[in-house]
Amino acid sequence: MAVITLVDDDENIVESVKLALESHGHTVRAYHDGASGLAALESEPPDLAVLDVKMPRMDGMEVLRRIRQTSNLPIIMLTSKDEEIDEILGFNLGADDYMTKPFSQRLLLERIKAILRRAGIDQGEPVDADASSKALKRGKLSMDPARHESTWEGRPVRLTVTEFLLLQALAQRPGFVKSRDNLMDAAYDDQVYVDDRTIDSHIKRMRKKFRVVDPEFDAIETLYGVGYRYRE
Repeated sequence: MAVITLVDDDENIVESVKLALESHGHTVRAYHDGASGLAALESEPPDLAVLDVKMPRMDGMEVLRRIRQTSNLPIIMLTSKDEEIDEILGFNLGADDYMTKPFSQRLLLERIKAILRRAGIDQGEPVDADASSKALKRGKLSMDPARHESTWEGRPVRLTVTEFLLLQALAQRPGFVKSRDNLMDAAYDDQVYVDDRTIDSHIKRMRKKFRVVDPEFDAIETLYGVGYRYRE
């Protein structure tokens, strides 16, 4: 169904997750250090990658940073329990999702399934294709879901799958406030729990990307204690 690259130096985790993914029909490419994983991701891009943070030869954060320079590949990060600084850094670098060890394999499979579906990979088309596949133009912003392309004043802005869905949810109704719960529903599967700071981290990174092409970008407005809205 999908090609997934798994990079983790814990052979037990690699083997058990690999078996679980293959039992669901996925093809899994496994690597045990960051340098080998990065080389494989660059030479043979998969549909999704799962990266451990702490690995020999190159840590997962550095792999993520390098991949994000050229690719919107969906990426889930794995880290040790309660390492909050890693989680925040991972989202700031552009991770789509995060899980702490020890983790439930069932939950990891659900999150992978949700991201693949959001990316239009698992079922061959995006969720709610009728509503989400139409090109969208709001002022200086243009979005083309079919090509996963977004531009600001004609200049491309590379977004991850999660960032794209969040921006699309906001831009579809300019001026209307979207709560964090609304945005979670737009970007995540109903069975996948994420907390408020996950949405905040994605919004923060998205703003930074747009301010690279336009330092005056202010189209995503924060309403403290309420949520976010897009203004043309």
